[in-house]
Amino acid sequence: MATVAIPANTTALLLDIEGTTTPITFVKDILFPYIRDQLEDYLSTHWEEDECKQDVHLLKKQLEEDLRQNRACPVHVLDQTVHTDEEKAIHEVMENVLWQMAADRKTTALKQFQGHMWRAAYSAGRIKGEMYPDVVPSIRSWRRHGLKVYIYSSGSVEAQKLLFGYSVEGDVLDLFDGHFDTNIGLKVEGKSYERIAERIGCPPEEITFLTDVSREAKAAEDAGMNVVVVVRPGNLELSEEERGLYTLVTSFNQLQVTGSV
Repeated sequence: MATVAIPANTTALLLDIEGTTTPITFVKDILFPYIRDQLEDYLSTHWEEDECKQDVHLLKKQLEEDLRQNRACPVHVLDQTVHTDEEKAIHEVMENVLWQMAADRKTTALKQFQGHMWRAAYSAGRIKGEMYPDVVPSIRSWRRHGLKVYIYSSGSVEAQKLLFGYSVEGDVLDLFDGHFDTNIGLKVEGKSYERIAERIGCPPEEITFLTDVSREAKAAEDAGMNVVVVVRPGNLELSEEERGLYTLVTSFNQLQVTGSV
């Protein structure tokens, strides 16, 4: 397995989750089915709680925005404050959540709601966050060399912390210096990476971004970051052109620190 040098000017690594640190199958086969299977029970149980009310409010605001933008959306309009049939209102929320998931949307409203559902599952021991076996040893090695490590995922910061806080490796949150989600911007927009660099406090040129998605790689590169595309089993196949554009690795073990930072 050929080694790949992390650019010598790198002071921070920015990591995607799905398909990079964590198998896509964990998200598709465990996390998402849990939402679908437990959605009605969760809403019925937590409907009158403030957190759930806030989540439903954000989903409603997102739907209103979708209607203004003439985007396709569920037929029903969410309304938690004016309804006479709680069960009907719950089912309207369910339709919205399931529709967004089927469309693979990355809205902050959806991701926050999912994060709250997953929190209950993680804390009850029903789910443990999965990572590729090369992830934790590699991050520990990078940190020993003085590199900072951050996460950037479309999943909410809370969902990220749950995955790494209740992982198969135990609580490994101490491996990360910070977390970013879509509150900073969409992962396919260069401005998002500029904002992350500003938050981290270093030039984009000193950050190396690891992802499995070519559109995200391009956005980060446009912002001035170094990019490595991670090719894992089950990830979306890259075209020949994409393979020629980026440095590719199949394991974090291939990434070697070549200079002091």
